[in-house]
Amino acid sequence: MRLVLCDDNRILCEALASVFEAHGHRVLAITTRAAEAFAAVSELRPDACLLDVCLPDGSGIDAARTMRQDWPDLKIVMLSGVSDPTVVAEARKAGVAGFLRKNQDLDSIVRAIEAVSTGGMAFCPAAPRQQGRRMTAECRDNRLGALTRREAEVLRRIVAGQSTAHMAGEMGIAISTLRGYVKAILAKLGAHSRIEAAAIANRSQYRSVA
Repeated sequence: MRLVLCDDNRILCEALASVFEAHGHRVLAITTRAAEAFAAVSELRPDACLLDVCLPDGSGIDAARTMRQDWPDLKIVMLSGVSDPTVVAEARKAGVAGFLRKNQDLDSIVRAIEAVSTGGMAFCPAAPRQQGRRMTAECRDNRLGALTRREAEVLRRIVAGQSTAHMAGEMGIAISTLRGYVKAILAKLGAHSRIEAAAIANRSQYRSVA
């Protein structure tokens, strides 16, 4: 099977690619944005695409819907941190062949994709719907979950209102390194400023640094 992988967590993609290759499949491209996935699918014409629900440049479900219109034979499986029934239902409407949770072991994900490649479906059991949950909340949680431990610490310090110099001093790192962490945080959260990143964190009840 020939695949294109698209998830904003490149480390996860690389781990999946290794497992797919070990099972005899071929990963044609690893992408982290919807636009990159479109380009890879258009050029390489894979058998299947594993697509994150939430991507830095838009909704994975919207991307899947467009892909299905342009390449109706393409098998698409969504990957998500949360299997909210509303989101799963929206994915089904988009015509995807599966919806998997990221907390499954990698071999299970590979087996699910293999089932899809032979005409099957692969939808994990949906978690009970939480009152007021929306797709935007799921996207926010997925992106926060993509932060490294150090990036998460920097974000908590941003929420606490610490300055660049203060953060760098307390963490024992250079200001240039601190700015690199901030840049990575903004990119992963899809935020344009520290204020916006703090707002995203606050909506997810990120705890401040004491």
